Amino acid sequence: MPSLLRTMLLLVAQGWRDHDDADALRHDPAMRLAVSSSAGLTPLTGEAGLASQPTLSRFTAMLARPENLTVLREVALELAGRNLRSENGGERRTRITLDVDSLPVEVHGHQPKAEWNGHYRARIYHPLITSIAETGDMLDARLRPGNVGTADGALDVNLDVVDRAEASLCRITHVRIDAGFPSGALLAGLEARGVHHVARLRANPALGRLAEPHMKRPSGRRPTEPRLWTHELEYQAANWDEPRRIVLVVKERPDGLLLDRFFLVTSISRFQMNGLDLLAHYRQRGKAEGHMGELMDVLAPTLSSTNRPKTHLRGKKPKTAAPAVDAFTCNEVRLLIGMLAYQVMHVARRAMARATGSAWSLRRLRERVLRAGARLVISARRMALILAEAAAPFWAAIWPHIQRLRAASP
Repeated sequence: MPSLLRTMLLLVAQGWRDHDDADALRHDPAMRLAVSSSAGLTPLTGEAGLASQPTLSRFTAMLARPENLTVLREVALELAGRNLRSENGGERRTRITLDVDSLPVEVHGHQPKAEWNGHYRARIYHPLITSIAETGDMLDARLRPGNVGTADGALDVNLDVVDRAEASLCRITHVRIDAGFPSGALLAGLEARGVHHVARLRANPALGRLAEPHMKRPSGRRPTEPRLWTHELEYQAANWDEPRRIVLVVKERPDGLLLDRFFLVTSISRFQMNGLDLLAHYRQRGKAEGHMGELMDVLAPTLSSTNRPKTHLRGKKPKTAAPAVDAFTCNEVRLLIGMLAYQVMHVARRAMARATGSAWSLRRLRERVLRAGARLVISARRMALILAEAAAPFWAAIWPHIQRLRAASP
């Protein structure tokens, strides 16, 4: 199983999106060495090579069992924990902030529970992704049907991630969420656990009436640069059990006739964080959205499992259909494998950034480091993987960080 899991992760990280690609790479010596747990020349002997496409498909179905899905989620948390400890001198961080967001994954064909979503105007899945704001590490991915609302199931997911993260990583102090999430149940659930939240709030007539006295342009000449103000309000929505702090953000553009506005709701008091600081804190969500965009654009998880009977005879229907595997859960496994591949590449990307002093994207890491050409030389005593001259300096720079990451394991 470790060898099969390494095979799937390495295929995704290098850009081989389909399990059929494993057949083309079955006898690649570097791939065989990378995924094997055996020592010496054992991975290179025999004709078996890498696992075939049917084997990887059966392995996906095996991972779809509830107990194995739980382990996959714990693996993501452990990878993030090792990264945090390696960057913090082997110690756990004092506190972190979670970014929670949903994103559309467009699918084609007859994938179960993929539905038309009018907001995105596409047939999609609508997964929920949780990441660490300060580092970009991803902790959890939950696949949901395409027609669910943004906040559906968010309370259970948030509390589960908070509990698991606080047990093994550090104390969760803030959760940042978008305008589709702040239901009364979710906000109250986070507050009951002592976790602060900040979220954008959708405008409505009641909020408009509260904001109206503040929607006046200051006297004087119009500015040549955009400017903004924040105002403190208190508001209780119909499904909230108590009033909460609302920060009204008013924006003025030099070429605009009217003032723009939006609202933030938070459990953080104004004495802990004033309006401008709260706005700056919330705007850092853009980094999380960028990381989620890399997950979908660079790694592009292929959610293509369907509920159809299997047969070894092409063009003929089986006499008795085999019990169908839960294809929706298999697609969730594919999403989690993509997230784990992102996490491994993200750790390497941050190590490369520290080693080289420049920013690295996942795509650059893949093309300059992971897809490097190499030559394998086997002698009587050792095997030597001779990297291409263009990639060798990058591997020399990243190798000490890989060793520290191993040392950070519990």
